[in-house]
Amino acid sequence: MDMAALIAVLGVAFFFTYTNGFHDSANAIATSVSTRALTPRAALAMAAVMNLAGAFLGSGVAHTVSQGIIATPTGNQGMAILFAALVGAITWNLVTWYFGLPSSSSHALFGGMVGAALAGGTKVFWSGVVDKIVIPMVVSPIVGLVGGYLVMLAILWIFRRANPHRAKRNFRVAQTASAAAMALAHGLQDAQKTMGIVVMALTISGHQTTDSIPVWVKISCATMLSLGTYAGGWRIMRTLGRKIIELDPPQGFAAEATASTVMYITSFVFKAPISTTHVITSAIMGVGATKRIRAVRWGVAKNIVLGWFITMPAAAVVAALMYWFVHLFWG
Repeated sequence: MDMAALIAVLGVAFFFTYTNGFHDSANAIATSVSTRALTPRAALAMAAVMNLAGAFLGSGVAHTVSQGIIATPTGNQGMAILFAALVGAITWNLVTWYFGLPSSSSHALFGGMVGAALAGGTKVFWSGVVDKIVIPMVVSPIVGLVGGYLVMLAILWIFRRANPHRAKRNFRVAQTASAAAMALAHGLQDAQKTMGIVVMALTISGHQTTDSIPVWVKISCATMLSLGTYAGGWRIMRTLGRKIIELDPPQGFAAEATASTVMYITSFVFKAPISTTHVITSAIMGVGATKRIRAVRWGVAKNIVLGWFITMPAAAVVAALMYWFVHLFWG
């Protein structure tokens, strides 16, 4: 096995994690920053630390990525497939970041894996794709939308007689906790996805024979995700924090509490790799709809949802093209 191929895959995997961090940092902190519960730098620092901690909370999602989507390819062809999958995901991350579109880094990675596997003649576990990716991709935003709506209704009812100014001040404080929970859940979900790819690369290269995740892999992936998070994703943050709806502190708290709860349940109970982007965006829509339906800028929401549906196919096409290019060199 060519050691250079392994090093190349690991390098691209860590760079993908970095782009995941700055692309998805808005997921954890956009609402807190937009409501002025936290300053941007304080929010980013908190999110980076919590992302790092979240990466060590479990491994179920990583095992799903490494074993449940495509068959583990072999030899140089296998390394070419992983390399191409990661390049496809990175490309989509950078394109959507440039346009400020909160798409899913997770589904970009899954699309890249499927596209590269098909191009390389490697088996795709379609039942796993449907059960662990497609169904959660459809269900989790619906749960986030309905959950955000119901949580916000509950808050409005419970605090209906409270002093509005005092309530908003208290919810700004509460948002520190909800944003931290969101960042922890993001680390739990997204760092594990790259861990699964790295384990596949180590297995292909013969450096590992079990499905356990080495400590150095956890530390490396968590660190790169945190560094990317601290770099910030201001373009996407503006979309989530301002363009969908102008959030106030109670709404921000409701959206973050809803989204983080969904992410913890899917991580620990179902071990399903869901999109943090889908969940928090839909929760924001649900929260905003309690004010009045027209308070949500549904035109912006429509463009975001459209981006969700084209993420996997777009990343798959780029990955397939990259595989055919790389295969010329790696054989």
